[in-house]
Amino acid sequence: MSLTEPVLVVTGLTKSFGSNQVLKGIDFTVARGEVIALIGPSGSGKTTVLRSLNGLEVPDGGTAVFGTGLSIDFSLPAAKKQVSALRDSSAMVFQHFNLFPHKTVLQNVIEGPVQVQKRSVLDATADADRLLKRVGLYEKRDAYPFELSGGQQQRVGIVRALALKPSLLLFDEPTSALDPELVGDVLGLIRELATEGWTMVVVTHELAFARQVANEVVFMDGGVVVERGAPEDLLVAPKEERTKQFLHRILNPLD
Repeated sequence: MSLTEPVLVVTGLTKSFGSNQVLKGIDFTVARGEVIALIGPSGSGKTTVLRSLNGLEVPDGGTAVFGTGLSIDFSLPAAKKQVSALRDSSAMVFQHFNLFPHKTVLQNVIEGPVQVQKRSVLDATADADRLLKRVGLYEKRDAYPFELSGGQQQRVGIVRALALKPSLLLFDEPTSALDPELVGDVLGLIRELATEGWTMVVVTHELAFARQVANEVVFMDGGVVVERGAPEDLLVAPKEERTKQFLHRILNPLD
């Protein structure tokens, strides 16, 4: 799959919460079939970038241009009416699963396709069953979230995103809420999706995973992109001093 066709091009993205400017002019291009890993300290703006790409936050400024040709200027009042285009093209996998506690696994998975995309229950259920079989959770289709382990809940969260058939998958620290022994299963599933050509942006602190799977690693700090590059370059021989400091702290926590 080509890595040249853009799914989304973001330019000059800004976002403030009150007096706190969280994003200070982010430029971002996601090519079809590409995996981008966002890394950086807490509060650097990584999650806000994801939420902006998914339409969960409306940026204050900047533009977003889709591969379809649709362009959104977030500085214009009409932008708020266009954020549905962001939601239509992307799906988010959350850090803390965000499953509906009162719905079964199957009901969680088909909620978006049926209620938002207006697909038939029969069609959505067939897709859900196929995806649940793939991740080994078909036998849990009638279970409720509280009956599942954290790893199982996160795999349901990934299936729920896949069921929407998005052009862009967004992962917000998908393993940070998991017990260490469950991390590998979730990362393995994401790695499989990458090999299948899914387009993904992943906020992660798993540097080994980023090095293995990502086409590009983006290091953010203080609401700006400090450095970006191929994993073998940025994670092994970063150029910026701030990147070096961050990686040293992550890789040598006792220093």
